[in-house]
Amino acid sequence: MKRSLKETIIRVIILLIGLTIAHLGVTLFLLADLGADPFNVLVQGIFRSVTDLTEWKFLTHGYTHVTICFLIILVLLIVDRSYIKIGTILCMICGGPIIDFFTLFLKFLFEGEKNLWYKLVVLAFGCVILAFGMTIVIKSDAGTGPNDLVALVISEKTHAKFSIIRIAVDVSFVVVGFLLGGSFGIGTIVCACLVGPVAGFFLPRSEKIIERILKKIV
Repeated sequence: MKRSLKETIIRVIILLIGLTIAHLGVTLFLLADLGADPFNVLVQGIFRSVTDLTEWKFLTHGYTHVTICFLIILVLLIVDRSYIKIGTILCMICGGPIIDFFTLFLKFLFEGEKNLWYKLVVLAFGCVILAFGMTIVIKSDAGTGPNDLVALVISEKTHAKFSIIRIAVDVSFVVVGFLLGGSFGIGTIVCACLVGPVAGFFLPRSEKIIERILKKIV
């Protein structure tokens, strides 16, 4: 069923709200410095490798995030452009700048020496926020982020189970990112164990919220 322009715009706006919430969560556990989510382990590894080898003062974690996402889009344009939606592109190019923005305003949370329990609480809170934002993005049905997108393409092309491919993609991101200098740690483990179950809790609730919004506006 073809959607109206109005519905498409509303779904994209909902996706952007979810994306912002999710990356607030990502920023919190990146600041905790106990390890990142799988994709950001990869981003950190590439970012740290490049900055160690060059004098590119302008480069930030956010710019590196956008560049990697842009490369994924280029690959998809070659493999199968049908996977690229406007929301997918927004997920790819907006995530990095959102992280940079929140980092600027939230870094005060980690000024001075902080103990492990403080960092774990902030990290866990970040995972919950990430999971909630992620469910909004998924249920907006206007696109998705890099991890899910890569797993989806491979899964459909190889006719393998999405869940298995998603795990393989995450493990690959972590291994490559860690070898390049990404901060794999207890935070990565917490993220892997916590985000899935929390997202499962929020998914039906996010779907109901979005359905109500669409019924009132569209």
